[in-house]
Amino acid sequence: MARPSPPEKWDECCDVVIVGCGYAGAVAAIAAHDDGAEVVVLEKMPDPGGISICSAGGLRITNDAEAALAYLTATNGGTAEQSVLAALAHGMVRLADDVRALAQVNGAVVGERGASGNYPLPGHDSFGFVTIDAIPGFDAAQAYPQVRGSPAGAMLFKVVADNLATRGIAPKLETAAERLIADGGGNVVGVLAGGRAIKARRGVVLACGGFEGNSDLQIQHWQAKPVFSAAFRGNTGDGIRMAQDLGAALWHMWHFHGTYGFRHVDRNYPFAIRTKRLPDWLPGEGLRSDVRMPWILLDRHGVRFMNEYEPYLQDTGARGLERFDPESQSYPAIPAWLIVDEDGRNMYALGRPTYHERGLQFDWSGDNQTEIESGILRQAASVAALAEAIEVPGDQLTQSLERWNRQCEDGIDDDQGRPASSMVAIVKPPFTYAQVWPVVSNTHGGPVHDARQRIIDVYGKPIPRLYAAGELGSVFGHLYMSGGNLAECFIGGRIAGQEAAAQEGIF
Repeated sequence: MARPSPPEKWDECCDVVIVGCGYAGAVAAIAAHDDGAEVVVLEKMPDPGGISICSAGGLRITNDAEAALAYLTATNGGTAEQSVLAALAHGMVRLADDVRALAQVNGAVVGERGASGNYPLPGHDSFGFVTIDAIPGFDAAQAYPQVRGSPAGAMLFKVVADNLATRGIAPKLETAAERLIADGGGNVVGVLAGGRAIKARRGVVLACGGFEGNSDLQIQHWQAKPVFSAAFRGNTGDGIRMAQDLGAALWHMWHFHGTYGFRHVDRNYPFAIRTKRLPDWLPGEGLRSDVRMPWILLDRHGVRFMNEYEPYLQDTGARGLERFDPESQSYPAIPAWLIVDEDGRNMYALGRPTYHERGLQFDWSGDNQTEIESGILRQAASVAALAEAIEVPGDQLTQSLERWNRQCEDGIDDDQGRPASSMVAIVKPPFTYAQVWPVVSNTHGGPVHDARQRIIDVYGKPIPRLYAAGELGSVFGHLYMSGGNLAECFIGGRIAGQEAAAQEGIF
């Protein structure tokens, strides 16, 4: 299909078009508007919020930009320019003040606390979080009934949504951006959306998320197959495709933020279900003594193969399942088996559904009994029955469980290095078990951008008047930092909106 050219007559005109209405798109729209631009926001889904609204709602801040930059550099793996990381680090210094300014719109209560980076790397102790802790009269479940996630994530979106409303910016819902329109000089001058040509006199900001909902892109770029989305189907890589159409370079497409989780017995249920979110822990410091994980994971041979409780399980947990075995031509741990005993089953809810999807209604029961009755979890009366159910040799399963129980008694996991305080023996029948799969919470790959959020082409040049913000082309290229994507939604969104608004208008 030929790339669309500027039409003789536009269906609609504005200064800046924002594609996507999660945190990044909303903040970009606010920034562009406040710098004097007329803004149009396009959102392809029936409800705004994207994957942002499912988040934990904590934005990373710092009191020391240079220390933060050292940490971001160490965790990036050399996949983003230093100037881009520096822009994020410096933005984190002012971010708490930016959030307080936005929170005035509805009297939201802003909280701030220290919280180190996820790994003991240089600069890790310079960080904290800023959050929205309360909004007078706001009920997340009533305001956003299609969302299951953290109330803090919903409150944070309520703050930016109210800021849009007070500026008279109403996102055009169920309006998918299809193609970018560039003039003969390579300037991006508009967007084709819903068959309508919308002119952008100053620029276009792509803030339409990653590719959690695009299995074709995942197959091409990720080793693990299949990987199931945890929360949102709307992110299908639209921004990646549109930017590539104009020659955009891509970075760290392999890196996704993810763990492991269950699948629903109803295969029409669109999401995986993450295991219970347990506190992260810092290597060298260990866990609180009261944090317990009652399960282990076994591969299809009945062997433990990973530390089930890595320091930041939500980011790296999926990686342990992705090993490919050339001899069997298979992934031995996709799916893997999660095993708990009866005491473990009664410890707490094993699953935590998250989603942003109309028409879904699924909450995990506190004692896991409803999930046993539905078949998401299953039970076996003995080790022998468990071995038969998961189709592994009985002697191998017995050996794996006995070894694990000895390690629990000794307080040392000398196979996988799991924190001793988290270890729980598996001895009391019936045994509850389920298949678990790699889960993507969000992606990081996408178009390369510079410190000004300008999308960069394959020759290292900015594509004129085209910007990226948020998860689309996130800078995190090796290890993620909790709250980091949310911070770059606000920081990159502000920069992108301001940069687009500052361009000389093409009329």
